[in-house]
Amino acid sequence: MSGPAREVAAVRSAVVASLADLPPGALVLVACSGGPDSLALAAGVAFVAGRPTTTWRAQAVVVDHGLQDGSAQVADEAAQACRGLGLDAVVVRVAVDGPGEAPARTARYAALERAADELGAATVLLGHTLDDQAETVLLGLARGSGARTLAGMPATRGRFRRPLLGMRRADTLAACAAQHLMPWHDPTNDGTHADASLRSRVRSDALPTLERVLGPGVAEALARTAVQLRDDADLLDALAADLLSAASVDGCLDVDALGAAAPALRTRALRTAAIAAGSPAGALLRVHVLAVDALVTDWHGQGAVDLPGGVAARRSCGRLALGPAPAPREAPVRAVDQEE
Repeated sequence: MSGPAREVAAVRSAVVASLADLPPGALVLVACSGGPDSLALAAGVAFVAGRPTTTWRAQAVVVDHGLQDGSAQVADEAAQACRGLGLDAVVVRVAVDGPGEAPARTARYAALERAADELGAATVLLGHTLDDQAETVLLGLARGSGARTLAGMPATRGRFRRPLLGMRRADTLAACAAQHLMPWHDPTNDGTHADASLRSRVRSDALPTLERVLGPGVAEALARTAVQLRDDADLLDALAADLLSAASVDGCLDVDALGAAAPALRTRALRTAAIAAGSPAGALLRVHVLAVDALVTDWHGQGAVDLPGGVAARRSCGRLALGPAPAPREAPVRAVDQEE
């Protein structure tokens, strides 16, 4: 098989492989924006779901972020395209709390979770490709992120699955063209657009430049790096969880047990403990974790370490406690102030 038909078959095969473990009767939701990646995925799901041997069911969900003029029409057209493929489709409109990619992503995933809950879906399929993975890794490198961020997007996390992580964006475009599908092209994905995000500029400028300078295969190499780092990060996370379990004493952490661990495990465990105590993962930086680590490895009577989210870490009697920071004490009112 050659030409565009190969890309169509590749999408369908990726869907089959991703959903091979679903029980009979399970409902699959496809998140579709109308773009080439998610539309090619929706077409692949619709085809596989319609085969006599398939035992799971499929629907589509379209999230309208309302961030661009005409977004409601784009969402409605994406839903109609899914219906034309044979999938029932619903449009979910959300309000995004703040500018930038992160609030929009948070709102989108929350909407998909709600839709899955309401419809009783076993899994939600996302259309991220190898190119998206490469962009994620490159952005993480530029920001000095740790191994977990550089591990990129997993093929499966919770109820979310990404069948197309092994395929290129050019493949999904070819699959759409071969099936006479007309995907929507987000204008902000053009790095020259006034509202282009940092990711869009990486897509349009940074990666092509790296390909020209270093030669072809940069995207694939970045994606391979993500896979390798994910294996390492998964192992370290498991070992850090074991460390936390061994060090836990009456709701606190034993300092001696933490201090005997390797730094890579200890700091990972402390980060996990801080997040569990209520510190937001996105706001908890390495400098915060190192300050908590100093309570273990460089103790000289220092006070509590304040962390994002109103969390504090304190050391006392050989124990490390992480929890809500105490409210600031009000200064006493002097008698003269009362008289005035």
